[in-house]
Amino acid sequence: MSESTWLQAAARLRERREPGVLVTLATVRGHAPRRAGAKMVVAADATWGSIGGGNVEAVAVERARVLLESPDAAAEMITSELSDKAPYQHGVQCCGGEVSILLEPLPVVPTVAIFGVGHVGLELARILARHDLDLYLIDSRPEQLTAERLSVLGDAVAAVHAHTVPVLPEIMLGELPPGTHVLIMTHDHAEDAALCDAVLRRGEFGSIGLIGSAAKWSRFQQRLADEGGFSPEVINRIKTPIGLADLGGKDPATIAVSVAADLMRRFERAPAADPAHHS
Repeated sequence: MSESTWLQAAARLRERREPGVLVTLATVRGHAPRRAGAKMVVAADATWGSIGGGNVEAVAVERARVLLESPDAAAEMITSELSDKAPYQHGVQCCGGEVSILLEPLPVVPTVAIFGVGHVGLELARILARHDLDLYLIDSRPEQLTAERLSVLGDAVAAVHAHTVPVLPEIMLGELPPGTHVLIMTHDHAEDAALCDAVLRRGEFGSIGLIGSAAKWSRFQQRLADEGGFSPEVINRIKTPIGLADLGGKDPATIAVSVAADLMRRFERAPAADPAHHS
């Protein structure tokens, strides 16, 4: 068990895209090793915090790891008697009380990276920020990521990470978690092309979307094949145009709704905990 608190552990699991279970001592009747509200986090190979140790904690950890094996596990409550007359598989606790324990799976949330926070990028960020996910906003132009401009995300549910990278924005790809859904929509076709090449070379991302016209994509395909040496199968991992094919409209808000809806559908089809999935 590390020195981290359960809260730090939960945050670190989210950052690493690893599942966990939050275990809370919900109610206590009579005597128990800890007061109601004590918490711990359980991962596949570690625990942080404590709800009192002994049998009651061992049972909770065991049940939490059963939940970890199911990607669709729901929260559940278990009850444990602290009596020497109660059968236990991990020893006896005879405090004389009874406790209820709440086990809540901590899901691996999706991660989306938007390269280029112009009119469409900002509209898309406003929609995605209302969902439980990690949202990376990357732009080579500092004025696109000012606090004033991003104030529209002030009530975000998502964890928003804004990064200004004036030179070579593609270096940010190395900072993104495996399985990140990447959207390339910068103001500069040269930046877009460099990002397309870089994201295909790294290979551990989820879906890859590129905004632009058919003519732009035709030039990019040729360049990726001739200069990048990518096969047609690899190049076709990039989806363009982005969004839902049957939802038209060219204004930024409509494009953003279309792209967000397509992403939500992808999240449902491919579990976020599967970084190896490629769309």
